Amino acid sequence: MNIQIVCVGKLKEKYLVQGIAEYSKRLAPYVRLSVHEVPDEKAPENMSEAEMRQVQEKEGAGILGHIKQDAQVIALAIGGQLWSSEDLAAHIDKLGTYGTSTVAFVIGGSNGLSEDVLKRAQTKLSFGRMTLPHQLMRLVLVEQVYRAVKINRGEPYHK
Repeated sequence: MNIQIVCVGKLKEKYLVQGIAEYSKRLAPYVRLSVHEVPDEKAPENMSEAEMRQVQEKEGAGILGHIKQDAQVIALAIGGQLWSSEDLAAHIDKLGTYGTSTVAFVIGGSNGLSEDVLKRAQTKLSFGRMTLPHQLMRLVLVEQVYRAVKINRGEPYHK
């Protein structure tokens, strides 16, 4: 199975880069993981609603450009479904069982995701009601994908 993470912004924090690299290495025997970074649009601090939509649309076009046509898209969104790790594992397992070779997880920038990206997503997933920085969310997501793979294989997860 191919797992894509399509996200807005370049990851700069060394500790996050190292964490993602560690989980990517752990995932390598099980799935092909790729991370695609879309440039974040420069935006003023106090934007109008129209300006925010423009930023979302530009970032959204970049996101959609990285997603394969046959990919199952899971958008990380505040209003999405709340799943446990076991729920995520079951969803990934079901997609793999029924012939989906690519699952694309999408993480928006600080202004969220465009309507076009949300419409493209078959699933909207929330990691809770708390707001997390989108850079940190990448690490949390990669860890949860690794945990899901271990759950599906019936292997212990080493803490």
